[in-house]
Parts: sequence; structure tokens; C-alpha cells
Amino acid sequence: MRVAIDVSPLKTGHKFRGIGFYTERLTASLQKLIAVGSKYRDWQIELIENWKLKIGNFDLVHYPYFDLFFLTLPIKKHALAAVTIHDVIPLVFPEHYPKGLKGWFKFQVQKFSLKGAAAVITDSQNSKKDIVKYLGFSKDKIFVVPLAPGEDFKPLAISHQLLVKTRRKYSLPERFILYVGDVNWNKNIPGLVRACEKIEIPLVIVGKQAKRQDFDQTHPENKDLVWLQNKHRSSIINHRSSIILTGFVPTKDLAAIYNLAAVYCQPSFYEGFGLPVLEAMACGAPVVCSKTSSLPEVAGGAAIFVDPKDIKSISQGIKHVIENEEVKETFRKKSISRASQFSWKKTAEKTIGVYKKILRKQ
Repeated sequence: MRVAIDVSPLKTGHKFRGIGFYTERLTASLQKLIAVGSKYRDWQIELIENWKLKIGNFDLVHYPYFDLFFLTLPIKKHALAAVTIHDVIPLVFPEHYPKGLKGWFKFQVQKFSLKGAAAVITDSQNSKKDIVKYLGFSKDKIFVVPLAPGEDFKPLAISHQLLVKTRRKYSLPERFILYVGDVNWNKNIPGLVRACEKIEIPLVIVGKQAKRQDFDQTHPENKDLVWLQNKHRSSIINHRSSIILTGFVPTKDLAAIYNLAAVYCQPSFYEGFGLPVLEAMACGAPVVCSKTSSLPEVAGGAAIFVDPKDIKSISQGIKHVIENEEVKETFRKKSISRASQFSWKKTAEKTIGVYKKILRKQ
């Protein structure tokens, strides 16, 4: 079986975001699985850099990225198509993600093009529910394939040289709360900042977006990013160092930062999956996260759950871990155990399982 995977996200700014990491890790895991697994000897994975080019003679094409308001999926399919949709959050909360007239038109085109797909792959049961509701795609053709932390994410000894170097490199305090990801409305970053201020513990935010300057400060989707950057500048002027923005961090350094964190906190209003939660758990970090959307699916019983709309709930959840060594150690062990249930090998196997189901129906 010849399968083409569109890897065009790796040629854009998505390379350093969740879409890029997913595309890169999935393709690598699929190729490795096929190379070492005798039962996949008849499978062939080819990477196509741009869907606008002639794809060729394939049994199946996998588009690992679906944008709601940009034309990422061709109307004319060159073969059976599988499409990955991580979430449809902008459709769940349209008041926070205004699409405009052009966005509305492109959404109609994307939605029409999606009708020609043989299957949709998504990260969680929560996202599957949303895709059925907001895109009208048949639930029988939607398959849940969870993501996984990379192999670099693992516990490191306190004295590990990488931890010492990383703390010095990013000027990290001895004790801090960690958040990894973008600064979109659904992430609830102002709530997290206020919760950390309430308990007077520094917050470290890892991610390229938090430090970017080339964005429209008047756009409503950037409201929280503008707020965060102003808050950060204020903390520097007042010599408080309560917020540390690292910008983009390479994977090995990120694994070290997860290990150094006192708590990893994801107080999102809504998530399609929440991969940083698993990455933090794989490194043995205690996790505090919202009991909303997909996060309970991901964290299982290995996290302390809080109400993202309640600053006191978030701060108390963090404080409960930090001030109690026994609780901290309990959730450290739970984190490692929970993360071990996910792997990119399993993700690749389940993805090929979807390919097989599609092809069998033809």
C-alpha cells in the first residue's frame, strides 16, 4: 500500500508549533514502524511537501493539518483521503475567534472539501464530539488517535548536568510554575498569571508566540498576548521577575525545564488534546489542569483538577502540590505512570489501523 503524507506544515511557521511536531513525529514513527515491522512490509510511506503539486499514484493521502479558515485541503482529491483535525475550538467559541467575511468563505470551502474525505483522525473523544456537531462529519468516519510525548521527555536526576546548564541558560528561579504553549484565549493565560501572583511564585512561559512582536495588536485574537507582554514589561520595570518568557526552546532544553518545574499548570478553558500535559507527566512533573474538554481524557487520574474560571481554584491547586512534599511525590509517580500509557509507536499503529479501515471499505 502506498500512502502519501502532506508534510507542508513543516515548511511553514507551523514547524515549531503543535501541528509541526505532530506531523514530524507521526511521519517518523510510521516510517520506523514500517521499517521494522514484518506485518507492514507491503506498506510504503512517502512524504509530499505540497499538496498543490501532482501527488502521483497513491492508494491513500493523509493530510495531517486542517485549518478552519485557510484553504489547506484540496477540493479535488488525488486518492482516498484521511484528514487530521486536532480541534475546532474557534467554532465552539466564535465570539473569541472572529473569522470575518474572507474567513467565513474559506470555512465554507474547507467544510465542502472535507465531505470528500474518507476519514477524519482526531486526538480525543471531546474533539470527535465537536467535529460531529460543528462540521457535520459522520461520527462513524471519525477515529480517535491520541498523541504522545516524545522520547526526550523523561525524568532526569536532580544533579543532571543538563538541568544545571538549562537553569543557567534561561535564568530560571529555584522554584517556578511552568506553562508551555501559545497565548490564545482558550489557554487562559491571564488567569494563570493572576493565580501565580496570588501565591507569589514565578511563572515561566515557554513558547515562541509569547515573545513575538510581529503581530497585529488590535486584532481581538491577540488580546491576551498583548496583555501578557504588557504584564511582563511591568514585572521587569518593577524588578519583580514574576513572569519569565523564554521564547522557543529546543526539545532537550524543554525536557529539562519540565524536570525543573515545581508544577506544570494548564488552566485552559478548552483544549483539543493538551500534549504539554503528557510531556510534563513524562518528565515526572506534578500537573494541575482544568477539568474541562479533553484534559480529563489526557490526564486521567494523574492530575489535580481545577476550575479555570476561578482564580482561587487554580492557585489552591498549585499551592496544594507545592506546600506538601507527600502530595508532590504522589503526583510525580502518577504522572510518570500515566504518560507511560502513551507512545508514538501506539499512535503510528492506530493511524495505520485507520488507513486499513479506509482501504477495506473500497
